[in-house]
Amino acid sequence: MQNNKGYNADWLYQLKQKNDIVDIISRYVHLERKGKSYWGCCPFHNEKTPSFSVNPEDGFFHCFGCKESGDVISFVQKMESCDFMDAVKILAENAHMEIPEFSGDPNQAKRKQEKERLLKLLNSAYRHYQENLYLPSAKKAQEYIKMRGFTKRELDDFKLGYANGWTEMIEYLRKQGFTYKEMVDAGIAQSKNYRYYDVMADRLVFPIFNSFNDCIGFSARVLEKTDFAKYKNTAETMVFQKGRVVFAINLLKALKQAGGLEQIIIVEGQIDVIAMHRAGFKSTVACMGTALTDENAHELKKLCDKVVLCFDGDSAGEKATIRSIDILKNQGFTVRIVALPDKKDPDEILKTKGKEFLTELIENAKPVTDYLIDVELKKYDLNKADEKGKFVKAVLIHLRKLSLTEAEPYLDKIRALTNIPIDILRRDLVNGEKVKSKPIESKESEDKAIISRENGNIRAVKFILASLIAKKNYVNTKINYKALLPRYTEVVEEVKKSTPISSYFDIFNVDEMPILKDALTYNFEEIGQAQDRYFEECLWLLVEEKLIEKQKLLSEKFKTCEDLDERTAILKQLAGITKQLKEKSLEDYYAR
Repeated sequence: MQNNKGYNADWLYQLKQKNDIVDIISRYVHLERKGKSYWGCCPFHNEKTPSFSVNPEDGFFHCFGCKESGDVISFVQKMESCDFMDAVKILAENAHMEIPEFSGDPNQAKRKQEKERLLKLLNSAYRHYQENLYLPSAKKAQEYIKMRGFTKRELDDFKLGYANGWTEMIEYLRKQGFTYKEMVDAGIAQSKNYRYYDVMADRLVFPIFNSFNDCIGFSARVLEKTDFAKYKNTAETMVFQKGRVVFAINLLKALKQAGGLEQIIIVEGQIDVIAMHRAGFKSTVACMGTALTDENAHELKKLCDKVVLCFDGDSAGEKATIRSIDILKNQGFTVRIVALPDKKDPDEILKTKGKEFLTELIENAKPVTDYLIDVELKKYDLNKADEKGKFVKAVLIHLRKLSLTEAEPYLDKIRALTNIPIDILRRDLVNGEKVKSKPIESKESEDKAIISRENGNIRAVKFILASLIAKKNYVNTKINYKALLPRYTEVVEEVKKSTPISSYFDIFNVDEMPILKDALTYNFEEIGQAQDRYFEECLWLLVEEKLIEKQKLLSEKFKTCEDLDERTAILKQLAGITKQLKEKSLEDYYAR
């Protein structure tokens, strides 16, 4: 299935030539050269042993664990969570290349134009909110900022603004040429009694940026007592999905690019993020609300795999921390946890106890299991026998998520707390019911199981296609591969043109063609030295299958045929097939 991606194939090839795949991927993944390829730990699944390979000669990557593969464009798409056109734009800017006019799917182009229009509106809106913050009418917002201790630096870094009344922004955007529908689609406006109003009216406005520094929405805080919710967020739009948003990810990405990102600190709200940045904790971000999602974790994993959770020191913060642990660990993060005292948030801690106190808490942040043991300790009175037993039972559930080697040191800690002999604790740990949780590496083992069950015919097609695309010298040039592989005639045409391997990712919807995808990233080393013999075996496997199918059809036809001459002809054909099967003849598929 060919795919017109809207740009000339020659231009896309030049784009990829000017964006060295090793250089681009090295911005996200640590790679080491081994032979002709570069290897690293896959950014798309959790692994400890590198199985992610980059082939600079042919311009593609492939993970032998999770099976992700593609060219430099698809890598940028996956890592930046953007579409094909945005990935092309990123790489074109990197290579200082002018992007030609898009000629692909008109619906895709229309959606892209709509998206860019909304981003233009939102970027215009946040700048105007910024201007409003310095007006005399923004006195309430100015007083709140002064009370919070925000400096001009924070106002500039986070682009804070003020929604000056119910209609001022609507009138401004109309003068900029935006329609009411566009304002509603961007989440800026709603209508009531046929009049449009600013949904953030009279609030301090926190613009939300994506990793490309585009404003995608807003969060806004009330400035005086009201029956309305304290915070209001932009509704879901084409560019704003709450579960995927990370507040200050643009600043985090900039820190990463500057080489200063060692760990990510996650707090609960925008005020805490700003306070932490002011105190020098520049790698701090927040999710929209306390509920960290898989999508949040996926976005953050692209930048760093070490996280410190620093949620509020109350029961809600504790629950949010526990919910976040499995999400982060399943994405392969190293997680440590700060338990803030006295039901305070990071901003309050900084004001009451100072930066040095919080620095010490973060430096001494606890590993997950230590934190969970402390949480269980708060629930039970260990002076009571029954509660001591419940405590041990609860802690052992956590320990069973670890290997025995990892769990063993914690048994000493439990023994010291409970005076229960360590042999009994060890026995209960080993003999207790195992926690039924999906192993992190299950995707990798599942893929291996699928490979072992893979149909021989599919394996043969993959190897033949891979050998053709790689221009192996053992390829039998007598064969008509279009006739042998009728589903892949367009691929065979590209082989005849000597199309570069990386260009197949532009010409075809490779993600929808798993056999071709595997052929493009085929590991010929698995076959060993006898690739020529294996190729001939694969050819014969496909031809034999077609001959046997033809034989079955002729046999069925012979049973129902009453015409003597036709029966004689069928018998002659069957005899010829029998001879071909015996001699392993490929002549039916020789190129004429």
